[in-house]
Amino acid sequence: MSYTLGQLAANVHGMVKGDESLVIEKLGTLEKATEQELSFLANPKYQNHLATTSAGAVLVKTEELAQLVDNAIIVPNPYLAFAQLSHLFVPATQCWSGVHQSAVVSSNASLGNDVTIGPNAVIDDGAIIGDGCVIGAGCVIGRGAVIGQNTRLYPNVTLYHDVMIGESCIIHSGTVIGADGFGFAPDQGRWEKIDQLGSVIIGHRVEIGANTTIDRGAIENTLIGNGVIIDNQVQIAHNVIIGDNTAVAGCVGIAGSTKIGAFCTISGGAGLAGHLTIADHVHITAMTMVTKSISEAGSYSSGMGMEPTAKWRRSAARFRRIDSMAKQISELEQQIKKLSDKG
Repeated sequence: MSYTLGQLAANVHGMVKGDESLVIEKLGTLEKATEQELSFLANPKYQNHLATTSAGAVLVKTEELAQLVDNAIIVPNPYLAFAQLSHLFVPATQCWSGVHQSAVVSSNASLGNDVTIGPNAVIDDGAIIGDGCVIGAGCVIGRGAVIGQNTRLYPNVTLYHDVMIGESCIIHSGTVIGADGFGFAPDQGRWEKIDQLGSVIIGHRVEIGANTTIDRGAIENTLIGNGVIIDNQVQIAHNVIIGDNTAVAGCVGIAGSTKIGAFCTISGGAGLAGHLTIADHVHITAMTMVTKSISEAGSYSSGMGMEPTAKWRRSAARFRRIDSMAKQISELEQQIKKLSDKG
């Protein structure tokens, strides 16, 4: 799988500086790319690598940067161009087509045109799979589930009953969509299960990482908007709503009935309590604990950053004294006020 530099430039509407006929076989980093690989410079702090890189060509932002290498493609956004060109170099991920003989497909399921069903996959009654979908080995598609056209499920994805997936989605291995939400009513020291009667509806062009779980709603549906990207090992509880084009990084936990706006970013390890509302264009930094709603766009953080252990212990000791220190300060303020009044 190879392309000339001119072909790649045309694909991203870039301008070639150097040899348009140069053959590119792979993508690579500035530090390790070979003469047959294309790299990119997105962060200015790596500009010094242009002098030493062995890459056959580099995606750069300006003509000045292009002069530092033998061959370049000049584009307004090198990182975006790199992402677009990555689609051209994806290797084949499976060796079969059509419905594998070991797959179990209900006679009441509906398969569109050019659908691929991998080995040992199970498709239950009433499931609808759109044109061009790829269902990987060992996937389970529950009764009445709907998958939009050109969606790909990697091996061992499980969709429970009545889950709806939009078009052109990518769902990675081990993901479970539509399991019961964590709903129980206390009953004299015991827990009475609340059957989860809603479902999960996922929009178009959504990508979900490996081993992520999205629970079905208790009564209403859990909703994931168009263009949302979700990393590995994320927990999304019942009745959560996530707006269009929001990004959720790895190991985030979102408790039930929280509503997250559009174009938000939630960094790794963050935790969101239940029944909150998060506005559009909110950025939550890594490991933040969100315990109340956020009504205005902006960046939000909580917790303490890393320090040397000895310093952290001193800070923690002082933190435990905050209440008593606050009382002492209040008493000093009152004494100062009395002295000021007498003066």
